Amino acid sequence: MLPLIRKLSSTTLALLAFVLAAILMVSVAYGTALVIESRTQRAVEARLAEQNIDWISVRTDGLQVHLTGTAPNEAARFRAVNLVGALIDSSRIRDGLDVTPASAIEAPDFSVQMLRTEDGVQLIGLMPLNPAEGALSEAALAEAAAALTPGIELKNILETADYPAPATWGAALDFGLKALQRLPRSKVSVTAEVVEVTAISDSAAQKGQLERDLTAMTPEGVRLVLDISAPRPVITPFTLRFVVDGDGARFDSCSADTDRAQRQILAAAATAGVTGRPSCTIGIGTPTPRWAEAVVKAIGAVAELGSGSVTFSDGDVTLLAGSDVTQAAFDKVVGELETGLPDAFSLTSTLEKKESATQGPAEFTAILAEDGRVTLRGRLTDEMQRQAVDAFARAAFEGADVVTATRVDETLPDGWPIRVLAGLEALSLVENGSLLVRADLVEVTGVTGSTETRGKITQILSGKLGQGQTFRVNVRYDEALDPLAALPTPEECAADVNRVIARTKITFTPASAEIATTARPVLDELAGILTACPPMQLEIGGHTDSQGSEGGNLALSQARAEAVLLALQGRRVDITGMTAEGYGESMPIADNETEEGREANRRIEFVLKGVQAAETLPSGAPPPATQAPEAVAEAATTATEAPAATSDSAAEAAPAGQADTSPSVAPTEKTIRPLPRPADLEAGEDE
Repeated sequence: MLPLIRKLSSTTLALLAFVLAAILMVSVAYGTALVIESRTQRAVEARLAEQNIDWISVRTDGLQVHLTGTAPNEAARFRAVNLVGALIDSSRIRDGLDVTPASAIEAPDFSVQMLRTEDGVQLIGLMPLNPAEGALSEAALAEAAAALTPGIELKNILETADYPAPATWGAALDFGLKALQRLPRSKVSVTAEVVEVTAISDSAAQKGQLERDLTAMTPEGVRLVLDISAPRPVITPFTLRFVVDGDGARFDSCSADTDRAQRQILAAAATAGVTGRPSCTIGIGTPTPRWAEAVVKAIGAVAELGSGSVTFSDGDVTLLAGSDVTQAAFDKVVGELETGLPDAFSLTSTLEKKESATQGPAEFTAILAEDGRVTLRGRLTDEMQRQAVDAFARAAFEGADVVTATRVDETLPDGWPIRVLAGLEALSLVENGSLLVRADLVEVTGVTGSTETRGKITQILSGKLGQGQTFRVNVRYDEALDPLAALPTPEECAADVNRVIARTKITFTPASAEIATTARPVLDELAGILTACPPMQLEIGGHTDSQGSEGGNLALSQARAEAVLLALQGRRVDITGMTAEGYGESMPIADNETEEGREANRRIEFVLKGVQAAETLPSGAPPPATQAPEAVAEAATTATEAPAATSDSAAEAAPAGQADTSPSVAPTEKTIRPLPRPADLEAGEDE
C-alpha cells in the first residue's frame, strides 16, 4: 500500500506542476498581450495627435486596432488610415470610420464685367443659363452690346451655369447695360447687389449730369458705385488777361497748367489788388512749364504801372499801359519785364495816348437785344463780306431775328473782316449786349448768366485778332440768368437737414438697427431736401450710450448709420458721396449716468466733409473761407464786372491767346456741423 501511495504522490505532484506551469504561461501571455495592446494604442493615438487628427477613437483588441469616428471628407479618412498603417500591419486595422455627408453644391455668384472702348466691347463673367422672365439672357446681352460698336467684333467671354439667379439680378444687369450705352469709355461691373461704373466724361458738367442720371436710374435693391472722371480741358490758345483800370484789378481770363501754378498766379493777383475768389481754369496746352513764372512777373508789371492790361496768348505777351502812365514809368517797367520773361515768351508793349481813344470814322456795331433781335450796322469792305457777315450772324445767333443795315466802304483797313467776325462770335456768348469794331479797338459789352463767358470771349478775341491788337471785354455776370446759381450749396443743404432733424427725431426698434415706422415722415422730408442738393461729401455717423459692451455698441451704431444711408438711397437720394460710420460710445455729448444724458448720446450726426478752405493769401487779400457763399459769389462777380467804355476812355491792348489757371483755394477736408449738437439726429430710444 505504501508504494502505491508513493507512486500516486509522484504523479499528482507532476500533474500539479504542469497545471501550475500552464497557468503561469497563460498569465505571462495575457500580460504580454495587454502590454502590446496598450503600447500600440498609445503609439497610434500619439501619431494621430501629431497630425491634429482629433476625430478618431482608437481601441485595441489583441493584435487588432479598431478605428471609429466621423471624417470630414473621404480624403481625410484615407489619410488617417494610411498614417495608422505606417505604424502597424494594415491587416490588423479594423476601419470603422464614417464620412460626413457632402453638402449640396451652392449656386455660384453671378457677375458680369462689360468694358467699352473705341476698339469695341468686351464681355466677361458668369450668367444664369435660364434667366427669369424679362431678364437678359447671355445671347440678348451679347447682341445689345455688339450693337454699341457696329462693325467691330464683340469679344464675348461669357459663361453660363444652370442655377437660379438672385431676385435682383435681372434689374441689375439691365441697369448695367443702360449705363454702358451712355458711356463710350467705361467699365461696368454687375452683381445682383452692386453695379460699379468706372468711366471718363468729356467735361465736369457732363460728369455731373451722368452721375445724376445714373443715380435716378438705379433699381431698388441695387447699390450703385460711381467713379466718373473728367479730364482737364485743352485750352488753345493758352490765354490769360489781367486788367487794372478804374474799376480795380481783375482777370478777364485766367488759365494755369498745374495746381501749384494756379496758386502762384492767384497769389500774385491778390497782391495786385484782386479781391474775392476769381476763377482760374487748370487745363492742358501751356506753351512752357514756366507759364506761372511769366504770368506772375507780368501781373506785377501791370500792378506797378497802376493802369493797363497784359494779355497772354500762348507765347505772345501784349502789355498795354494806360494813358495816365508816364513815359519814364513805362520804360522802366517794360525794360524789367523784357529782361525777366522766360525765353519762350515775346513781348509787345504799347503806351496808350489819350488821343488814341478817340473814335475814328470807320465803325461796325452789332446790338443783341433782350428779345433776341440782332441789329447789324456800320461799314463792311464789300458786298461779299456783307453777305458773309449776315449769314454768320444768323448761324451764330440761331433763331434770332437778324436785321442787317450796313454799307460798303472799300477804304477800310486790312484785317477788318476778321475783326468783325471775331467780335460777332464773342457777342453770341452773352445773353444780351453790343459789339463795337474800330480800327484801333474791338469792344464787347453785355450781360451773361455764366461765370466762364468772360474768359471764353477773351480767348476768342486774343486768338483771332492777333498779338498786339486792342480789345475790351465789358461783360457783367447776372446771377438771375445763371441756372446753376439757384442750386443750394452743400452748407445750405446741411443746414436744411439739421433744421429738420432738430424738429423731429428718428427712432429705431429697441436694441436693433431697424428704423421705426414713425420715423418714415422725417426720412421722406430729408430725402426731399437732399434730392435737390448737388453731390457732396456727407458722413452719417452713428453714436450710442455706454450701456452694453463696447464692441456691441460699436456694431449697433454702425448698423444704424448704414440703415439711415440705405433708407435715403431707397428714397432716390444720390448717396455717391455719402458714407456711414459707427462710433459706438466713444464720443458722448452728455452724462451717461442719467437717462437724459444717455438719450442725448444715442444719436446720428450728419457731418459735411470736403469743404473748400482758403489758403493763406498775401496781406490785403480777404480770407475767402470766412465769407458766406453768397458774399463770395458776389465778390467774384464784382471782380469780373467792368462797365462799358466811353469814347473818352483809353482802349486796352489785348494780345491774342493765352490762358491762366491757378487755384485761389485748395480743397481740404473739413468737418462742419451746421447746427449745434441738439440738432443731431438721434439713433433710437434704447440700446
